[in-house]
Amino acid sequence: MTTAQPQGGPAGGPTVLRMLLGAQLRKLREGQGISRETAGWEIRSSESKISRLELGRVGFKERDVADLLTLYGVNDEAERAALLSLAHQANTPGWWHRYTDVLPAWFHSYVGLEAAATLIRTYEIQFVPGLLQTEEYARAVVLLGHRGAPLAEVDRRIHLRMARQQLLTRPGAPRFWAVVDEAVLRRPIGGAKVMRRQLEALMEATELRNVTLQVIPFEAGGHAAAGGAFAILRFPDQDLPDVAYTEQLTSAFYLDKRADVDQYTEAMNRLCIEAEPPARTHDILASALRDFA
Repeated sequence: MTTAQPQGGPAGGPTVLRMLLGAQLRKLREGQGISRETAGWEIRSSESKISRLELGRVGFKERDVADLLTLYGVNDEAERAALLSLAHQANTPGWWHRYTDVLPAWFHSYVGLEAAATLIRTYEIQFVPGLLQTEEYARAVVLLGHRGAPLAEVDRRIHLRMARQQLLTRPGAPRFWAVVDEAVLRRPIGGAKVMRRQLEALMEATELRNVTLQVIPFEAGGHAAAGGAFAILRFPDQDLPDVAYTEQLTSAFYLDKRADVDQYTEAMNRLCIEAEPPARTHDILASALRDFA
């Protein structure tokens, strides 16, 4: 299988541009003391639409941006041109757009956020994190959820996952810090041969300077994230809030309110304390590898 080449725009593609433009529009609106309701009315829309725009969750119509800039008193032609140009660039499809046939609508935002992040922290209870999966392991995982799917569809889902992984070795790669339950290493997804290669790949991944992997052993008992897997993403611009992400079978939640993100951050910090230290990870992986000999 040929690996896709993510391309087009900055590292985060249109997602980070939408977030940056949304943050700028929010500052302009708040600086003028204008409510979201008033701003929504100005672009023939709603308060909730303004909220989604300011969070970078949806694309921008350049006409709407122009109307909002007028409402917010931005009359300088150079400033208006720069922001309208940003709106135009933010509407350029990301490299993952070509996978819309197999990419759930609720996962589109995550792929863009992942590509834009400078720090990705994740906890997994069942599977190896997607960014660290081998092709064979990924195939086994995809088939668990898509039994009976045409081979071409399965291949495209795997192709997408492999393409996402390139962000870990690109220039300016994000820091990736994963905590996994020991069950992830012991569950024979795809069989013994697939698991051997996957565990070897995890050993190789931990050699990357930007990758940290910790394991919560069975002996730890209950822990801070008993509710399930989640991820927290941080971005390069200080105006962009951290985002906590949790996934369900047919949907996902994106949380960026400070109180919500703080709870997930606290849980993640506790997980890192309760897990075996990173220096022990290689030995733990080696022990699991012997079980699949």
